[in-house]
Amino acid sequence: MTPHNASDDSRWSDLDRPPLNAAALRHALVREESLYREVDVVQRTGSTNSDLVARAVAGTAREGTVLVAEEQTEGKGRLDRRWTAPPRSGLFFSVLLRPAGVPVARWGWLPLLTGVAVATGLSRAAGVDMALKWPNDLLVTVGGEERKAGGILAERAGDEGVVIGVGINVTLRADELPVPQAGSLALAGAVGTDRDPLLRAVLRSLEDWYGRWRAAQGDPAASGLQETYAAGCATLGRAVRAELPGERSIVGEAVAVDGDGRLVIATEAGVQEPVGAGDIVHLRPA
Repeated sequence: MTPHNASDDSRWSDLDRPPLNAAALRHALVREESLYREVDVVQRTGSTNSDLVARAVAGTAREGTVLVAEEQTEGKGRLDRRWTAPPRSGLFFSVLLRPAGVPVARWGWLPLLTGVAVATGLSRAAGVDMALKWPNDLLVTVGGEERKAGGILAERAGDEGVVIGVGINVTLRADELPVPQAGSLALAGAVGTDRDPLLRAVLRSLEDWYGRWRAAQGDPAASGLQETYAAGCATLGRAVRAELPGERSIVGEAVAVDGDGRLVIATEAGVQEPVGAGDIVHLRPA
């Protein structure tokens, strides 16, 4: 039995938020023929991405190392945003990938690939329809409205590695949401919120998609990734505003995701502009 820790006496110490079973996760995922070589679960850290990038650069982590935290105090999102949530209320993890044989120019597909993998895994394991907002947000429907329930962040780890970080709100309740636009699997009506099978499902889905993508040398069309991403992307077909570096913005209809993973926006001027980086705002119909 784990010794009682007075620091755990908080309103987050719910019986419906049991800790992850690290030994069971390793038993299920770490096999000779699998991608995963190591699965570590820590109680608390600043950022699993920062920790795993440091290990990768130091040469102490192999491809397929998974680092999971029960609580992140400095979880990172895009544009240096912070992601925080109550302990054991979600899945907060990072995976080290070393996509040898795939041209670096195609590595930009990894966050999109991860989005497809997460959405696929959670639809099976949690019974929740999840949509993707380009480039890296995970959306659920709560009360008829789109809400962000998770995000993905990719960071280079030396010349040969990429660390993919994923954060997913699982059991967050309405009074715990950091912003009104946030959501969780529980609020979206998930049939199951046990994080162990959810994490296994997501990681197996990631292994499957990563294997297909690598076998195709990162070709998004040949691997089926480009078509599958487009089918699950809530941004396509919508009026959007792209807020770009340099305080520039583009307004138009999101019409495609091109072969480089960029969002193609058709403007009122009749120009199709590919966007490789930026904040995308879904605009409500006029």
